[in-house]
Amino acid sequence: MLDRTTLRDDPDAVREALENRGADADLEGYLAADEEWRELKARGDDLRHQRNEVSSTIGELKQAGEDDAAQEAIEESQELKAEIEAVESRAAELEAELEALMLEFPQVPDESVPVGEDETDNVEHRRWGFDDLRALPEEIVPHYELGEDLDVIDEARGAKTTGSGFYFMKGDGARLEHALIQFMLDVHREQGYVDLLPPVPVTSTSMEGTGQLPKFADDAYRIGGSNADPYDEEDLWLCPTAEVPVTNMYADEILLDDDLPLKHQAYTPNFRREAGEHGTETRGIVRVHQFNKVELVNFVEPETSFDRLEDLVDEAEEVLRRLGLPYRILELCTGDLTFASAKTYDIEVWAPADDMDDGPDRGGRWLEVSSASNFKAFQARRAGLRYRPERHGSAEYLHTLNASGLALPRVVVAILEYYQNPDGTVTIPEALRPYMGGQEVIEGHEKVGESALGAGERE
Repeated sequence: MLDRTTLRDDPDAVREALENRGADADLEGYLAADEEWRELKARGDDLRHQRNEVSSTIGELKQAGEDDAAQEAIEESQELKAEIEAVESRAAELEAELEALMLEFPQVPDESVPVGEDETDNVEHRRWGFDDLRALPEEIVPHYELGEDLDVIDEARGAKTTGSGFYFMKGDGARLEHALIQFMLDVHREQGYVDLLPPVPVTSTSMEGTGQLPKFADDAYRIGGSNADPYDEEDLWLCPTAEVPVTNMYADEILLDDDLPLKHQAYTPNFRREAGEHGTETRGIVRVHQFNKVELVNFVEPETSFDRLEDLVDEAEEVLRRLGLPYRILELCTGDLTFASAKTYDIEVWAPADDMDDGPDRGGRWLEVSSASNFKAFQARRAGLRYRPERHGSAEYLHTLNASGLALPRVVVAILEYYQNPDGTVTIPEALRPYMGGQEVIEGHEKVGESALGAGERE
């Protein structure tokens, strides 16, 4: 969250940030509540001072035999006490209101972020891999058709067992995804990341700490309870990203300067309703409700966070370089930033099967496989993440960053489309072959059940 000093002393900067983001938060309501809260705090201090002065005279008046005056002082003290209690009660109400309002304010974009309304204003920084494209078939089969033909993706049975947006990976498809996960973990371990295997359910407090609550409650899966009340007693959610448990594992702790930078990686399945994307990507596995991902989370000193962001992008894109998959890097504009991010780069892999206006000469489309973001102290304030720059100095908020390293299944989509061959098989990228027992090609499987038979055979 933003700190109160920024909201109170520089509201114009917050107002500009909200405008540039296209965000809606009640800044004027916050400022009015904060002003009343400060007036009440000052009034409470004055009343307590008055009561202390009155109380100190009661004993003196009694000793002097001035009982009537002492009684008047007692009554005045009781009136002051009642007024203090009323002031403190209202101040407590305002404090809770301010805390709730603060959770609605998004991060202030870094001054280096391009101003824009939406994804059309994002800035492309570079592309990789298009100078040496592999020979592609004249007609590239989309992954959802190829996956069905090879019987490595089964959407129909996933929808039957769980619902739309869920699917089975089968045979070499499942082996490919397992291989990718282990490959990614190995790559990032080389880069100095410490492995974590975190719990998948997370509490509302953890979701709030990284910024998923209260704003994105409708996009998350609740374990029991109701999404209408994000904070009821059923206090667990299915992990939408490993960012949530990994960032919060140090919540309300103080790390040491020597601990930083701290780099963790974690594989988890992730669950998202994608409530705001209803009706999009109905075919295939580009937009689904459960997907695997390796997440990279960094805890750093504030003065190093933007240099670390550039390194984080390089660490994430190393996976695509080793896989030989063409991609591009985008810098997100203010209107496309996520709620908690001060600056974000997207890594988009190229999937060549479908036409797209801004694709390379061969057409195709871009699929986001990672967003590398610097949250500065935004998450640290919400989750209580601090470090001590000097052993005996005061604790300060650290900065957090994260990136997917990478998100599946879109990497699978890119492999199926970019590495497919004219005969309908798929060449396995060389970097993955050691993880698949030396296998070089996915040739597909025989389908099972009567649904695999032709109409004449079923009769």
